[in-house]
Amino acid sequence: MDSGVVTFILAILIVAVLIFVAILLTGKRGYHFNVSFYQTKFLAIENKLDQNNPATFMTTIIEADKLLDKALVEMGAVGKTMGDRLKKTGSKFSNLNSVWRAHKLRNAIAHESDVEVSYKQAFNALAIYKQALKDLGAI
Repeated sequence: MDSGVVTFILAILIVAVLIFVAILLTGKRGYHFNVSFYQTKFLAIENKLDQNNPATFMTTIIEADKLLDKALVEMGAVGKTMGDRLKKTGSKFSNLNSVWRAHKLRNAIAHESDVEVSYKQAFNALAIYKQALKDLGAI
């Protein structure tokens, strides 16, 4: 082969490698949470849920929702409300419909006076919030 052709091929390979490295270095990276913080907070919420104390059913859902919202804000999700942030980051969740269902239950608790929540509903909502935090990498 002619030395000019070899030099040309090497130059193309070098440029291709440099472009690949530049893309890797400038690409979006996942946010790194303080996992121990989120694990500790979520465990405390789970431990508050008491089957014999109905008052804990609603409060644990609200606290878990706040923790998920904190994680969304911390990772840079944009939006005025948690609902807005969920719309923008929905692809990050393994089951977005479940997250919406849990968040809507939280909204009902916060905004409606006649809402009753069972232990099973609270337990299931906490499981959904836990999975959502796992999906984000927070726990």
